[in-house]
Amino acid sequence: MSIEPIKRVAVLGAGGWGTALATHLARLGKVVRLWGRNTTLVAELVKYRRNTTYLPGVDLPRLVQPTPSLEESLREANCVVFAVPSHGTRDVLTCAAPFVQPDALIVSAAKGLEEVTLLRMSEVIEKELGPGRRIAVLSGPSFAIELARESPTAVAVASTCDEVVSAVQEEFRSAHLRLYASNDVVGVEMGGALKNVIAIAAGVAESLGLGHNACSALITRGLAEISRLAVGVGGRRDTLAGLSGLGDLVLTCTGKLSRNRQVGIELGKGRPLRDILAGMHTVAEGVRTTEAALLLGARHSVELPIASKMAEVFAGQQDPMKAVEDLMLRRQRSETEAG
Repeated sequence: MSIEPIKRVAVLGAGGWGTALATHLARLGKVVRLWGRNTTLVAELVKYRRNTTYLPGVDLPRLVQPTPSLEESLREANCVVFAVPSHGTRDVLTCAAPFVQPDALIVSAAKGLEEVTLLRMSEVIEKELGPGRRIAVLSGPSFAIELARESPTAVAVASTCDEVVSAVQEEFRSAHLRLYASNDVVGVEMGGALKNVIAIAAGVAESLGLGHNACSALITRGLAEISRLAVGVGGRRDTLAGLSGLGDLVLTCTGKLSRNRQVGIELGKGRPLRDILAGMHTVAEGVRTTEAALLLGARHSVELPIASKMAEVFAGQQDPMKAVEDLMLRRQRSETEAG
């Protein structure tokens, strides 16, 4: 069955990324209902036409209609964008499932792994909505505020169905957003999830003043770590050299807008993780993803030394500087050797 042009979109998740995508799609002439769980936030969006909490300085286009009702947001929507943090995705899906149109194009814009099941977000969507759904994954180097400000952005869109990929490319593209096609859903999702773990480590290295050499080495070895696990669970290595792997990793490790990098910077200052997270109103996915990645690595016999050290730092079991020293003093090996 052919995919009809997208006219009505439900964007689930009124955080920075969800609001930016809603803004982008409305500018393309699509009617967008933006759903948020927080009724106070939604009321502010309706009244002031701005998301001052998560996307300050950006006016919502006229075609964006904020709503606290899942049923209303999904009514007649032939495209549904999931932009909910990974830990809340299943709960939202459970409530949304009765209202999602059978032929709707489903776009996952969340990055992470489910903590208990270790499933990727597209797998969670399929579990909750049922098999046979037209699901695409959107991932790549993209800060929400820059997309909303129409800064040039390029991302990857992946699906097991070429028709679905083509539809998302056609319907989401603009003079400011370019989408590259992939059929490696596993690789694209793993890159988007795991780069957050490495970004926290990069923030630690920066905070400790270890220099550009150390940060460069950390990013490079982090990419090797991500690639090993992605391939171990069925992804392709070449995908991790693209936008959803290397591209997203570099941005998240070095960009000043990166939440995960900021967590690492605060850890490097000696602050306990719980205090850092308590002071944030946005979600740093890398903290939750670290433990899931380690469990997934153990399941597939893939060594993840950087993630392991970050888990110890999170738990207060090791000083950040000592964690870096331990990584430097590991047995030397070939660059292409696992570990």
